[in-house]
Amino acid sequence: MSQTVDRALSILPLLAEGPADLGRVADRLGVHKSTALRLLRTLHEHGLVYRQSDQRYRLGARLIALAQEAMENLDIREIAHPHLVRLNESCGHTVHLAVYEESEVLYIDKVESRYPVRMYSRIGKPVAITVAAVAKLLLADLPESERRLLADKLDYPMYTPRSTPNAAAFLRELEKVRDQGWATDLGGHEESINCVGAPIRGGDGKVVAAMSVSAPNVVVTADELLTLLPLVRRTADAISGEYSGRTPVKEVAP
Repeated sequence: MSQTVDRALSILPLLAEGPADLGRVADRLGVHKSTALRLLRTLHEHGLVYRQSDQRYRLGARLIALAQEAMENLDIREIAHPHLVRLNESCGHTVHLAVYEESEVLYIDKVESRYPVRMYSRIGKPVAITVAAVAKLLLADLPESERRLLADKLDYPMYTPRSTPNAAAFLRELEKVRDQGWATDLGGHEESINCVGAPIRGGDGKVVAAMSVSAPNVVVTADELLTLLPLVRRTADAISGEYSGRTPVKEVAP
């Protein structure tokens, strides 16, 4: 039974490449045409594949609908939280998770620092969009036309001398972040707070969320915080893999 299921599921990636006839499916699976036909008929009955008028098979609408429904029901916070906790346990600093919604970047999860000096950020609160590392990561992934339109609409408060001063500087920063794949806020919002972040991507490669590690200067210097970048990026990659389904969660045997 497990071999039959394995063979049937192996047909789906083949058809994702484009329509294929019975012979091609049989060749890919290394089975007789009668076996391949039996598998295709079962998948067809469930709407997972569709037989075209030219007798070739393609992915069915039911499969696409199931994938879309699954994506809509994914909770990035639920998936990310255990990873954020492990990162916090490893480095001890405040860890944030943020998303971009309706022209705002919002914190949707936070794991507090174990040090006495803490940040006053809150879940559900918008971030300082022109300086925060998570905001840069989320906005850098937008199409260029959207980035320019947004940049022109924003105000650029000078929270500190290191804050982003204007739209041109903001667009240059977003381009830099887009190229390097990570972002920082080194005293741009509060002079005493530094932050380094990385993007979380969905199965299509688009950024769906961003995470960061923040710490005050009295705990670690900016240079010391930047040494955590590889760990932050690995954590973001692990969340991305689980969210997109590329990295299955290991099941514990009963």
